[in-house]
Amino acid sequence: MSGAAERSDRSAAPCGAAAGAARVLVTRALPEAWLAPLREAGLTLDLIDQDEAPERDELLARARGATAVWVMLGDRVDAELLDAAGPELRVVATFSVGYDHIDLPACRERGVLVANTPEALTEATADLAMALLLALARRLSEGEALLRSGGWQGWGPQQLMGFDLVGARVLVVGPGRIGSAFARRVHAFEAEVHYHGRRPNPALEEAIGARFEPDLDAALVRSDVLSLHAPLTPQTRHLLDARRLRSLPRGALVVNTARGPLIDEAALVDALRDGHLGGAALDVYEREPEVHPGLVPLSNVVLLPHLGSATRGTRARMAALVTDAIRAVLRGERPANLVG
Repeated sequence: MSGAAERSDRSAAPCGAAAGAARVLVTRALPEAWLAPLREAGLTLDLIDQDEAPERDELLARARGATAVWVMLGDRVDAELLDAAGPELRVVATFSVGYDHIDLPACRERGVLVANTPEALTEATADLAMALLLALARRLSEGEALLRSGGWQGWGPQQLMGFDLVGARVLVVGPGRIGSAFARRVHAFEAEVHYHGRRPNPALEEAIGARFEPDLDAALVRSDVLSLHAPLTPQTRHLLDARRLRSLPRGALVVNTARGPLIDEAALVDALRDGHLGGAALDVYEREPEVHPGLVPLSNVVLLPHLGSATRGTRARMAALVTDAIRAVLRGERPANLVG
């Protein structure tokens, strides 16, 4: 039997009485309530008890002999890590919807299953995207900074005038769960909603009258607001490059709560500095956690530290999906939230 075939058999085999010997590596400090289901299943937890991402060498060393690994977005899961873990590894569960940090072909080759957290963070992330758009359109960060600095001299008729969402043409790129939820929210503000994706979304069209835009370039030139909700793939990396950013109308607003590398940040800085774009609101970054230094001093930019799913209820639901998936795989079952 080949090594890959042997590992595939192991990943599918139930742990049964051996479950108590199984070790789960968890790559961050987490609340005990989130970890409890794994302990109750008799699994041994190896917790990297820190908030920041572990150093690569530590991650590789701690993965050795693990039966399951609970990872975060900042943890790169590739052939090196899988080989370091060894043939006991059966499942990698990521505390995220996105899984571009995981080498799926390498996992398949070794018979390692991959699970994510779909649906759990849809509403929270859509809420944040809407909050970012409102903060940007109504210049809330600038207003707060003015007030806190002691520079506010009272109401003025032309002070910090913002952008009207009523009647604005909003383009949603990526009309999946989160993109559709955001579209419903911005529609409630009486914006005109258009969307671009790989295929039409009849449910979204029926619900709010959204209009499908098959040609992204043609849609950009007519969009007052662009909100990104697409996954990161080789095809979508730098989806918004310098040319496309410049094709947006002067004064347009850009919101990104999806993945940072969808935007060429250097080109974004240029378009913001010279006033071509009216502003940008970002929760994710091209080289996260690094933020392009040109973004930080700009007053027409709202910056958040990747808070899309950061509500108590959302994170608890995400943890439940992760622990349920790990327990199911170690029982020899296939959970519904497997990737691929």
